[in-house]
Amino acid sequence: MIRALLLSTLLASPALADEIWVTNEMDDTVSVIDVATLEVKATYPTGERPRGVTFNRDFTRLYICASDSDAVQVMDPATGEILHDLPSGEDPEQFVLSPDDRLLYIANEDDAITTVVDTQSRKVIAQIDVGVEPEGMGISPDGRIQVTTSETTNMAHWIDTETHEIVANTLVDSRPRHAEFSPDGTQLWVSAEIGGTVSVFDVATRAEIAKISFAIKGVQPEKLQPVGMRFSPDASKIFVALGPSNHMAVVDAKTFEVDRYILVGRRVWHMTLSPDESKLFTTNGVSGDVTVIDMATLEPIKTIKVGRFPWGAAARAMP
Repeated sequence: MIRALLLSTLLASPALADEIWVTNEMDDTVSVIDVATLEVKATYPTGERPRGVTFNRDFTRLYICASDSDAVQVMDPATGEILHDLPSGEDPEQFVLSPDDRLLYIANEDDAITTVVDTQSRKVIAQIDVGVEPEGMGISPDGRIQVTTSETTNMAHWIDTETHEIVANTLVDSRPRHAEFSPDGTQLWVSAEIGGTVSVFDVATRAEIAKISFAIKGVQPEKLQPVGMRFSPDASKIFVALGPSNHMAVVDAKTFEVDRYILVGRRVWHMTLSPDESKLFTTNGVSGDVTVIDMATLEPIKTIKVGRFPWGAAARAMP
């Protein structure tokens, strides 16, 4: 009888709501947004100047680039406790996790290096010389190619993940900030913040196949600064954060034309999709908030206050 009652209670218990985790660069914290209520449910301390953030595949570990602490921190998202630091090199700003959860590729902005860390052994297994001020990090869906962009050298560096050697360097426009592979792995998209463009490359040939520019009525061209990017669930569109223009661009991934612009908060940096892919969450640095966009209508539906200068965002699917 007691066993049956316990089982019925467990079955009746509501599932935990999915979450969005946001790094607050100036507060040294991470905010946790409840996707069901669209409210901040928790805030946890981190190292200094947290920026890049990502989960492992089963959402049991959160990796945080604590840039001014010169560390990648590993947090238990169930408790908000920092479990340990990983060696990262100086000033880690952004990173990407290999598809098998094993290796972190970390951009060391001050040292012009991509550091490769084994998350299980907690050891550096390679350091790769790249261009000046590396930041943007992407990895192909099959895990065979990692791309680091260097802001001052204005290059995308193509790295073979088996040999940890650069196999090609591709020029892009000024100050590349983000690299994003298409879900099928056939294209690489690179945003150039000061150049004001997004370049699209064929991965097989590394040839440029498109270059996208942006124009918004009433917004000065120099404020159209593309940074973070994210593909829609069906890969038909890509969302581009346009920095101090305070807008997101929605780009048709087949025609490379801008479909529309979406007004969000001030100085939009990055974004993530909710686990059910129904909402897009953007981090708006200067206004200290997150804009929630309904994916069905592509309209903003709420603004959520977080900490000071939110930068990175990652989604956590709950059981």
